[in-house]
Parts: sequence; structure tokens; C-alpha cells
Amino acid sequence: MVYTLDMPKPLRDKGWKVKIRNLERTEDPHVTILWKTRSWRYNIRITGFMDNEPDPRLVPGGVVDHIQEKLDLLRTEWDKKHPENPIDSGEGGE
Repeated sequence: MVYTLDMPKPLRDKGWKVKIRNLERTEDPHVTILWKTRSWRYNIRITGFMDNEPDPRLVPGGVVDHIQEKLDLLRTEWDKKHPENPIDSGEGGE
């Protein structure tokens, strides 16, 4: 089952979503930021965008700030969902 982070009302009302998807267990631990038909991968092990396209500058700072505020929760949820690829297993872990 997909984990969906609760978003603050202004961001939620504008259509922003943050999810941990099921079928990404072999990739670096990350959340997927969704807006309309676009998606961005944000690494929750080393904290940063994983791709240059679509342009990460299109993501409002409030979305990234909310991810940072909930980082411990997101890391815990990743580890529950993907125990074979825990946050602390990779290079650069905090």
C-alpha cells in the first residue's frame, strides 16, 4: 500500500502530493512529489532531488520544507515499507 504524507491545506488544495510508492524498493530511498501529470523524486537518505527533469525549481519551497519537517516520519515509513533497503544501509546516510 502506498504511503501518502499529509500535506498542509494550501499545498494540498493546489494539488501537491508526496508519496512513498511500493515498487521502488531497489532505488535509493525517496519520496515521489506529484503535481498534475508531473513527478519528482526526492531522496530522503541524503535529502535532495534525484533528477533534473522535470525542473526541481518548479516545486514550491513549502513542499520541500514540509518534507524536511517530516523527514524522520518519512524515513520510518520507508523502512517499514522497504525493510530490504533501509535508510541507514547506503552511503551518505545521516
